[in-house]
Amino acid sequence: MEVRPSGLYCAPADAYIDPHEAVPRAIITHGHADHAREGHGEVWATPATLDIMRERYMHLTEDGKEHPLPFRQPVKVGDATLTFYPAGHILGSAQACLDHDGTRVVITGDFKRAPDPTCEPFEVVPCDVFVTEATFALPVFQHPDLDSECGKVIRSLSIMPERTHMIGVYALGKCQRVMISLRRAGYTAPFYIHGALKRLIELYESYGFDFGAWELVSDTPKKERDKFRGHIVLCPPSALQDRWSRTIPDPLPTMASGWMQIRARARQRRAEMALIISDHADWDALIETALATNAPDVWITHGRAEALQHELRKRGIRAKALNLIGREEDAD
Repeated sequence: MEVRPSGLYCAPADAYIDPHEAVPRAIITHGHADHAREGHGEVWATPATLDIMRERYMHLTEDGKEHPLPFRQPVKVGDATLTFYPAGHILGSAQACLDHDGTRVVITGDFKRAPDPTCEPFEVVPCDVFVTEATFALPVFQHPDLDSECGKVIRSLSIMPERTHMIGVYALGKCQRVMISLRRAGYTAPFYIHGALKRLIELYESYGFDFGAWELVSDTPKKERDKFRGHIVLCPPSALQDRWSRTIPDPLPTMASGWMQIRARARQRRAEMALIISDHADWDALIETALATNAPDVWITHGRAEALQHELRKRGIRAKALNLIGREEDAD
């Protein structure tokens, strides 16, 4: 394994893992834009990740060589054996497990350990080298329970029924997780959806997820949008501050992100209500997972690498930062 200008490269497989530019052979852990690019010669990914990439990109591969690989089904790629295991990040997200000559390397991509009704839970895979993210690798990041955060919205709706609760969510993963969690919290009215979220909601529905009733904001004429009061509007984070939001009556801007644990980030988003909902592992989960793999070597791809490296070295693990090109929770 080595770091090249295009990203993390596995020589026995002759493949890059989540390269940041087009390469001859790519192994893709999940469909977020900072990990899944278009134009590769061939792509190995889970079926759901390939579907997400097709939804987003006109030219998924240059040569049409797409290799759907379900979880836990090993296959030879070059001289290595590739197996995908669930990463618990979003629909289709996988850890890429590469075996060669008696050595096993597991690359997580992005992952989380918290329960998520929209994807398979993370699976610990014992290995020799564990390659992890560190997006939230600081002790301050302790992510609360998802249902308790969504409960904030339900309570706010009962207290302020005259306001439209406008929640900023990333289009892939966060949107769908928040929708299902709000249903579980007792929200039964239709969701009103920004058009940018529509296609990926429909893709999740094609996988059998039931979000209940929803309709596009654009289907309601501006003069009739008072009906949004006391209801939930979901939109991309950028829409909380742009001209589109001015068409929403008495909005209560709300942002759903792990970064909402940092007050300055909430102010930056102009969020009146912050929902600490992350699709990444928090500080405790990062350490717990690295230890659970029994890997003597841990490589850190991106995020707060120095803090995690220091903590793991204290525990006797050979940890090092790879310093790959920046990826963060809001990179999508």
